[in-house]
Amino acid sequence: MGGFFGITSKKECLEDVFFGVDYHSHLGTRRGGLAAYDAVKGLQREIHNIENSPFRTKFEKVFEEMHGTSAVGVISDTDPEPLLIRSSFGSYAICFVGVINNADKLIEDYLNKNKGHFDAMTSGKVNSVELVASLINLKESIEEGITYVQDVVDGTVSLLILQEDGALIAARDKIGILPIQVAKNDDGYAVSFESYPFFKLGYEKCMELGPGQVIRITPDGIEELVPAGEKMKICSFLWSYYGYPTSSYEGVNVEEMRYKNGEIMAENDRKNGFDNHIDAVSAVPDSGIPHAIGYARGSSNHYCRALIKYTPTWARSFMPTVQSARDRIAKMKQIPIKELVEGRDMLFVDDSIVRGTQIRETVEQLYQLGVRSIHMRSACPPIMYKCKYLNFSNEKSEMELIARKAIMALEGEEGLKYISEYADGSTERGKNLRDFISEHFNFSSLEFQTLDGIVKAIGLPKCKLCTYCWDGEE
Repeated sequence: MGGFFGITSKKECLEDVFFGVDYHSHLGTRRGGLAAYDAVKGLQREIHNIENSPFRTKFEKVFEEMHGTSAVGVISDTDPEPLLIRSSFGSYAICFVGVINNADKLIEDYLNKNKGHFDAMTSGKVNSVELVASLINLKESIEEGITYVQDVVDGTVSLLILQEDGALIAARDKIGILPIQVAKNDDGYAVSFESYPFFKLGYEKCMELGPGQVIRITPDGIEELVPAGEKMKICSFLWSYYGYPTSSYEGVNVEEMRYKNGEIMAENDRKNGFDNHIDAVSAVPDSGIPHAIGYARGSSNHYCRALIKYTPTWARSFMPTVQSARDRIAKMKQIPIKELVEGRDMLFVDDSIVRGTQIRETVEQLYQLGVRSIHMRSACPPIMYKCKYLNFSNEKSEMELIARKAIMALEGEEGLKYISEYADGSTERGKNLRDFISEHFNFSSLEFQTLDGIVKAIGLPKCKLCTYCWDGEE
């Protein structure tokens, strides 16, 4: 994943951009970068590796070296950025969030047709940001180039560009998988992936970009370069998992959605006749907490924090690129409280069950501490497809997904014809999948939120939501 933040202002703004970018640290753990424009110094840039320390610790001295009335910054979970580019459009700094699935083909076509070159990284890999910039620069104008990139890329491209005159260009991806939001104060404008930095920095939100929309912003106003498209498919996982609780997207707050989602799950359990005695409802933290609170409210059960996540140092376990590191972090960061689980029948709510890395370790520890039974609930439907739009998970194959593994174990390749049935807990195949996973992880019962349920909790029409990882619909 990743996220960016930028300001164009009449006053020095680097400090505000520093804090605005830091508020995106939950979206990535590999690289952090800042670029600034100053009338005397021109464009400046600094990039640091943040794999072993937070963004803010690597950029504490940046104010001694960089200055600017306009600046952009990015948290990246992939390549180093922002990059400084010199082109026929002038010089600019560019930040990119998304994923390019057909990068190899685009690179080959570019080299063959244009006889150009790229700065190769380790193993010959080309920085995705440089690829995007090179494709933009093929066209007659920067907005035409951005539109071209949106058309030829298989994946998702959201951009924030700082021009050499201090103006910002913001471009939301073609179908609006990711959000871009704009706010203003008396001195200028801010652009952000997340909305809550605006409030903390004294800005008032004024617009959200539509799908494919491109705007140019100066301290004096906003100019539309490319109008928004009609089709929007914003990622549903923003609300169910990786969005920050204080964030709102398309007018829907993350935390509020999760409370509603939990209540709907409890209602579904009640309708399906789930009447096992539960001593308490708890969560697999952190993202599972509001879902579990909602479930407790909806089921009139006691809520307790039986699992505590040690947050000061552990990264989010989906981010490390080495699987052994992911497994280790998943095990170490969740700490159960024996006094709250011993001898009890517990229902736990997790934000999702992807591969089961966290769940297996957590369940084993809970049984070691004397829990009597574990009923598991996933706050989203079974994940059946590897995301093709975002780089927020690390599966190299869909067969790493626990739901796909269950299908293969139950029915082999033939079962892949009936994925929709396996996703539905009311069908025979759906029940078999849940029983298989329950036995695999030693759950007393397992259920997933329904697709209709999560759409209802978000509150937007399904046609405006990306649900590809659950139902394969593009």
